[in-house]
Amino acid sequence: MAVTAFQDLPLADRDHEWDGDAAEKRIRRWADAEDEPNEKYRDAHVWYDADKKDNFTSYKLRIADVIDGRVRAVPRGVMAAGNVMQGARGGVDLPSADIDRVKRHLEKYYEKMDDVAPWIDE
Repeated sequence: MAVTAFQDLPLADRDHEWDGDAAEKRIRRWADAEDEPNEKYRDAHVWYDADKKDNFTSYKLRIADVIDGRVRAVPRGVMAAGNVMQGARGGVDLPSADIDRVKRHLEKYYEKMDDVAPWIDE
C-alpha cells in the first residue's frame, strides 16, 4: 500500500469541471499507460496498492486531468477526493496506516487553493 509522492502539480482553474471518467481516459493517454499503469499514471492519483501496481483498479483518489496538454490538479477533483476521505460516496477503503498520509497529501493541494481540508477544524 502506498501514498503517492506529492507532485505539486499546477492547479487548473477553480471552476474547471471535474469528470473523473473522462480524466481517467486523458491521463492514460497522456501517460502512455493505456495497457497498464506506469509512474506517470500513478502521479495523477493520491493512493495506490503497491502490491498490485499493474492493475488500474489499484489506483484511488485521482485528482488530476490533462488540460491543454499538461497535467494539472483539478480543484474539484481534490475536493471530491477530500469528500470521499470524509465518507462521501461510501468513502474509500484504505489501510488505516495510510489515511493520515493521504489527508496530508490532499491538505497541500487545499493550501494551494487557499482553502481548508474538510477534516480540519477552523
